Amino acid sequence: MNLKYGIGLLIILIIIIAAYTTGTGSNYERIEIGGSTSVQPVAEKLAEKYMEEHPNVRVDVMGGGSGLGIRSVSQDIIAIGSSSKELKASEKDGLVTYPIGKEGIVIAVNVANPVNGLTKSQLKDIFSGNITNWKQVGGPDAEINVIIREDGSGTRSAFEDMVMNKTEVRSDAIVQTSTESIKVAVKQDPYAIGYISLAHMSADVKALKVDVVYPSIETIKDGTYQLQRPFLFITNGEPEGTVKEFIDWCLGPEGQEIVEEENIVPVS
Repeated sequence: MNLKYGIGLLIILIIIIAAYTTGTGSNYERIEIGGSTSVQPVAEKLAEKYMEEHPNVRVDVMGGGSGLGIRSVSQDIIAIGSSSKELKASEKDGLVTYPIGKEGIVIAVNVANPVNGLTKSQLKDIFSGNITNWKQVGGPDAEINVIIREDGSGTRSAFEDMVMNKTEVRSDAIVQTSTESIKVAVKQDPYAIGYISLAHMSADVKALKVDVVYPSIETIKDGTYQLQRPFLFITNGEPEGTVKEFIDWCLGPEGQEIVEEENIVPVS
């Protein structure tokens, strides 16, 4: 997504929401969260429960990707950015991160695909284009259709850090702009492979073992499944007031229970 367009879209959404809130005569304290589409579902659940208990607070959650969330919070466009990747040194200036949980990246294929597992080395070769046919890894004689996330995606950044080791992804890979859109593409294509958030997994796609370990809450907790990354809330400086209270609640027992219910390993 173009940077100016993405930030502009966030600003427009915030203005529309603010206008609606004002127009209905409601007197809310407002918190805007934006960023990772992987973090978005759990952030929405946290926001929903928090607003039930704090009717004077309105928490609006948007997506846009981890990179956009980091940039937007650093420019004070939103109160809390969300990211599904660790921040680079160049992104950290003045920002404070709060891990709300950790989660796995699932290698997803079509349910009709007979392949049950791959090694990280095979994944690197598939996503770089050194392996291009499923028969090279025990599957059917068919071309592998690689599906990836867009630049700025935390899921893509984490996957490339853990698997690609600075090797470029094949240039003809199909780019999707959310975890859910990758899952839909894999569901529709018997020869596709992509990576998605564990929290988005469902029975209509197939999760592969990686280095003989199946992705699950248990294997993420014990560290045996190695494709895992943090879910972060980010503020520009130390948070105060309502924003601090919301983050503290998310990190407390009630918030962490919701995190676990969303198939994310809690931090506490």
